[in-house]
Amino acid sequence: MLDKAFADHFAADWIASWNSHDLGRILSHYTDDFEMTSPVIIKVAGEPSGTLKGKENIRAYWAKALQLVPELHFELVTTLIGVNSITLYYQGVRGLSGEVFHFNQEGKVTKAYAHYTQSV
Repeated sequence: MLDKAFADHFAADWIASWNSHDLGRILSHYTDDFEMTSPVIIKVAGEPSGTLKGKENIRAYWAKALQLVPELHFELVTTLIGVNSITLYYQGVRGLSGEVFHFNQEGKVTKAYAHYTQSV
């Protein structure tokens, strides 16, 4: 199980990374083969499953998304800790959002699932 210190550090750094718009910094939280699922992937990447796998595929998707939303800014609301997973609730450009992160033994994200209160 992940501890509160790890969860708090991850949450603060993840939010700061996105707010910096620095893709290298953002991607540093993830394994090379991580998988991302989001309804935004359907719209922005044109992938009907809503899932992308691999850091390079997701880098291209996030680069495009950051270009489409240059004012992107997240504010952390709360962090929930699970078994080898964390859920971040944050305020973003789509309103209240939740993202679930699954971690490997090295503390890197292997899978992430994004959820939004507003339709994409």
